[in-house]
Amino acid sequence: MKRLSSEARLSQSSFKNIIAAGLMAGAIVLCAGCTAATKAETTVSEAPRIVNIVNFIRQLEPRTDDPDMMRDELYETVVEQVKQLKQYGLPGTFLLQYDALLNPKYQELLKTELTPGSEVGAWWEITQPHVEAAGMAWRGRFPWDWHADVGFATGYTPAEREKLVDVYMEKFKSVFGKYPASVGSWFIDAHTLGYMSDKYHITASCNCKDQIGTDGYTLWGGYWNQAYYPSRRNAYMPAQTATGQIPVPVFRMLGSDPIYQYDAGLGGAAQHVISLEPVYQGHEGGGGTRGWVEWFFRSMFDEPCLAFNYVQAGQENSFTWAKMREGLEMQIPMLDSLHKQGKIRIETLESSGRWFRERYPVTPATAVAALTDHRNQGNKTVWYNSRFYRVNLLWEGSAFRFRDIHLFDERFESDYLTKAGESTQCIYTTLPVVDGFMWSTRSDKAGLRIVGSDGQPLTVGAPAVSELPDNVLQVAFSDAAERKFTFTFYEDRFEVTGNDKDSWALELKTAAAPAELPFVSVEKSQIRAAYSGFEYGIACLKGAFAEADGCAFRILPDKGEITVDCSKR
Repeated sequence: MKRLSSEARLSQSSFKNIIAAGLMAGAIVLCAGCTAATKAETTVSEAPRIVNIVNFIRQLEPRTDDPDMMRDELYETVVEQVKQLKQYGLPGTFLLQYDALLNPKYQELLKTELTPGSEVGAWWEITQPHVEAAGMAWRGRFPWDWHADVGFATGYTPAEREKLVDVYMEKFKSVFGKYPASVGSWFIDAHTLGYMSDKYHITASCNCKDQIGTDGYTLWGGYWNQAYYPSRRNAYMPAQTATGQIPVPVFRMLGSDPIYQYDAGLGGAAQHVISLEPVYQGHEGGGGTRGWVEWFFRSMFDEPCLAFNYVQAGQENSFTWAKMREGLEMQIPMLDSLHKQGKIRIETLESSGRWFRERYPVTPATAVAALTDHRNQGNKTVWYNSRFYRVNLLWEGSAFRFRDIHLFDERFESDYLTKAGESTQCIYTTLPVVDGFMWSTRSDKAGLRIVGSDGQPLTVGAPAVSELPDNVLQVAFSDAAERKFTFTFYEDRFEVTGNDKDSWALELKTAAAPAELPFVSVEKSQIRAAYSGFEYGIACLKGAFAEADGCAFRILPDKGEITVDCSKR
């Protein structure tokens, strides 16, 4: 390892009402005398940094004035994507919707023109030809309809989903001589993914980044970025056991801004997008803005992580080459240079899935750190994931909070496991303990903060982030009074220590009314909660939970230490 410095209870009904409303609407600043370090210090390991260039292909785009003419433009977009990767000799993953799979032009292009080592797989949005080939009637507004009840497998019964899989797989094999190893989608239900794994032995999958309400799709509280083994009851919920998991790693797509995507649209009902997708650009950042891309790559490829870090590049052809060209012609040479320097691995989704399966029998702990701020506002963040929980730490100048804690439980069934979803939306969630988006307003942000004996949040300095043996993450910083705090994250628990013994506490405040929070009881050693009829909780192994006026709960240290178990249910 090398050491370096870097400037570097929301009810379900309420949740759905918020989403529906959105669809209807269409350098650390330190206080005087604080002597904490002004630079974030990090310890970085040689964990691999993996990049998949994934371009998925639609046959048509009905969201345009002339869908028929658009077909040629969609095809030419893929031609240009193929040419670009050939120019640099880089392998790509191209995922085909069923209607595009039927097109002889795509068949020929992907058989003859791809860079050696590239991959062709499946993109799991459902189209009219696909449904009719499976002997069913099409219910969509257009031959491809993005509404979740017709355009995704969640809109079909489990038996219908199996027919859709069988039809696709046989057609793909007739064209390419084998079944696809990789299947991607914004979201795939557990029944479909399990069936693909059990019968057709797919190697890898990918799904959308965390988002609320975007395009009518909500995926919230999941394993942030990276990759995980999903529960057989819920494809968005990481499993805790090998027997409870689908043995197909799901990689998170699109490359979210680790600092700003979470709060994008805060106070509203739906989020906008700040991601690596090359069509997005502007002062907020995105994959078409060079300064943001350079910052994002530094964060993902140079900052601390655990196990590995993952980035998905590429773009769906619906945006067309004219809109993505500038962004891709900036990103791909940068990735090629990093690849030639040996800093990153560029490989297919199938290759990454095979590597993951060979290395990890269950979902590993991972982390993402962004210890500089591309907007120069002094913000920093650390994401930690394990098969039991995820945590997000956020520094906004000299203010610190846990912005997010969500728990994972493989027993929590999705709404789509045994029946078809009837809504045009799709909602996948996990189990909230701290939710800095859903429990916040723009002026009152929810969070678990360190408070002093006077109940006021502490002013803190920059974090030092370290990767410890056994895949453990440690984050340390000092406050204005030079009290040092250390946060250590293990896959089943996290520990907080303060060298000033018991003159501090952790306190959760939210903008949500108590009835909107999931907490059922707060006892000394445990907090019980319920979400969507499912009971869960956390345990305090050292220190104590307590109720207090003006907050949801406090966690009091014992001799300067707190240990919270996130694995006991």
